[in-house]
Amino acid sequence: MSGPPGTIGRVLRHPLPLDGPGRAARRATLGRVSARPPYPRIHRLRVALAASCAALLLTAGCSFGEPEPDPAGEPPNLPTPSASASPGGAGQQAVATVLAKGLRVPWAIAFLPDGGALVTERDNGRILQVGPESGPDGLTVRPLQTIPDVAAAGEGGLLGIAVSPDYARDQTVFVYYTTERDNRVARLRLGGQPTPILTGIPKANVHNGGGLGFGPDKQLYVSTGDAGQRPLSQDVKSLGGKILRVTPDGKPAAGNPYPNSPVWSLGHRNVQGFAWDAAKRMYAVEFGQNTWDEINQITKGGNYGWPEVEGQAGDKRFTDPIAQWATSDASCSGLAATDRLLATGCLRGKRLWVMELTDTGTLLGQPSELLTNRYGRLRAVAAAPDGSLWVSTSNHDGRGDPAGDDDRLLRVVFAGGDGGRS
Repeated sequence: MSGPPGTIGRVLRHPLPLDGPGRAARRATLGRVSARPPYPRIHRLRVALAASCAALLLTAGCSFGEPEPDPAGEPPNLPTPSASASPGGAGQQAVATVLAKGLRVPWAIAFLPDGGALVTERDNGRILQVGPESGPDGLTVRPLQTIPDVAAAGEGGLLGIAVSPDYARDQTVFVYYTTERDNRVARLRLGGQPTPILTGIPKANVHNGGGLGFGPDKQLYVSTGDAGQRPLSQDVKSLGGKILRVTPDGKPAAGNPYPNSPVWSLGHRNVQGFAWDAAKRMYAVEFGQNTWDEINQITKGGNYGWPEVEGQAGDKRFTDPIAQWATSDASCSGLAATDRLLATGCLRGKRLWVMELTDTGTLLGQPSELLTNRYGRLRAVAAAPDGSLWVSTSNHDGRGDPAGDDDRLLRVVFAGGDGGRS
């Protein structure tokens, strides 16, 4: 059973549609997380911040101030900072600028060595390059190619994208997409034909997972959904409801918990975003069903309980989440770690949850709720090379109310506040 309001409680799952009406709106206090090292700064998009200030940002409340002028040479058009007090009373401020607009369901963001980014569009199967060049209206958006065989329907389509850690040498990227038969992962050189390396991931109209990223060990991690078939999540022989760990050739990586298997962790309902902190700890955001959405620390062979439980249970068979919140406030997709922050973009919640991280892999105080209802549904979150966050809106996904400029890519920097310390 769930605990009383204000506590983390474990509940049994009940069949309600993802991101639909009738999901409980209770809040819970959150647990603890950790951070990923900041990327090197780049010339075109840098945060106006001295190194000493960066070190003090979340320990002394140091302010970023406004960003420097954008690459077009004009000061960015900054909206009024959006700030919300955390439950503990501490506030965090974010300043967001629009980098690009007119996109259609941008699903994932991955950065190239030159500071530009690759962005997938879910429904039309396109890969876009955004920046590093810019003009008066923002960063240049250039379509690179359309992935063949993408069968977009419901939550399926062209989803995750990852850039090879050896991109300077091999010029290779990886994509996760839905076909008429399955979800799959393929590698390609931009402009070239994709070569599937991992196929047979269960597909459905919902719960297709789709996260893709290289870990600190240079192995490729893939997050999948249960495709609406709950028993798959606990079946080690199925690729559904898992986080997978494979080589760049799609083979099970050495050191996986199950012999000759790509499975790294199981018991997931629908993971779309994951990230690593500075200590190489992995975290993933989990779509709950009707009560709790979760952030989990992902460990080798960990079982996260779906479909037996939703939220914290205290059941020794399963790994409890380190953080959870009501689905009406969350339904989060993308996850990023930068400096001492962990941030996740929320669809139904229409906000960015930002959590301050400790050196020991826990969450310090309460999360801050930012950009709430300012840009609509938020999906992808990625740590940019300059230490800022890039966030995509998802208002054209059939569940949003798109504005004239949607969908948009935002650049978020933090000002004032101390990351929600209570």
